[in-house]
Amino acid sequence: MAAGVRLSMNIDHVATLRQVRGVAYPDPVEAAAIAEAAGAAGITAHLRADRRHVQERDLERLREQVRGKLNLEMASDPEMIDIAKRVRPDQVTLVPERPGEVTTEGGLDLRGDGLVRARAAAKELEASGIAVSLFLDPDPRQIERCASLGSALVSGFEINTDAYTRAAPSARAGELDKARRAAELGAERGLGIYAGHGLTTGNVGEIAALPQVEELNIGHSIVSRAVLVGMDAAVREMIAAMARATGG
Repeated sequence: MAAGVRLSMNIDHVATLRQVRGVAYPDPVEAAAIAEAAGAAGITAHLRADRRHVQERDLERLREQVRGKLNLEMASDPEMIDIAKRVRPDQVTLVPERPGEVTTEGGLDLRGDGLVRARAAAKELEASGIAVSLFLDPDPRQIERCASLGSALVSGFEINTDAYTRAAPSARAGELDKARRAAELGAERGLGIYAGHGLTTGNVGEIAALPQVEELNIGHSIVSRAVLVGMDAAVREMIAAMARATGG
């Protein structure tokens, strides 16, 4: 595994199972505790405007119980910023959000007003002592715009690995190269490098092996596997797959 690369377990879809039936189980906070005990270095949760999985009370309880880094994914609207300032996660990752989307469909667009909105949100969050990351496609132009905000304001970005994970075998190397160049450029600009979206034990190795990547945010595949083998085993399988990338 690349030196220092960590797993941040995304517990969103544990909450999805609960919300589908409107019951009290499964508890995403309990899942977070199991994931940390199994070796996850932190927990990620996405609070959406429609509240279709994670709820505000989940965030409050996660803040009380998570021992590692708590990363909150959210849109950069005033309601979410107010919630983040109240709950005070260790990090906020700003993501685009479109009503009705099944999952996040791409990285932030930092052209024009997009850059203005990201800067304004980051200023509020940073003033509250919350580290800020941006979810970006592996596009050098977007990374340069992120870097223009200054590492004191935006400390890092998460590479959207969706295109890599969906690529046909003939196109996989090209998508991996985009991720590699994004990681190298970000590191040159003094930014922390994270990655995630669509990663499984079968495809995580090449991303985990990128030496600049510090953290992988993975949820859906782990939760899906946990349905069959349990959360502890599913988290350990992912960490083992990450470690095999470089013989760690």
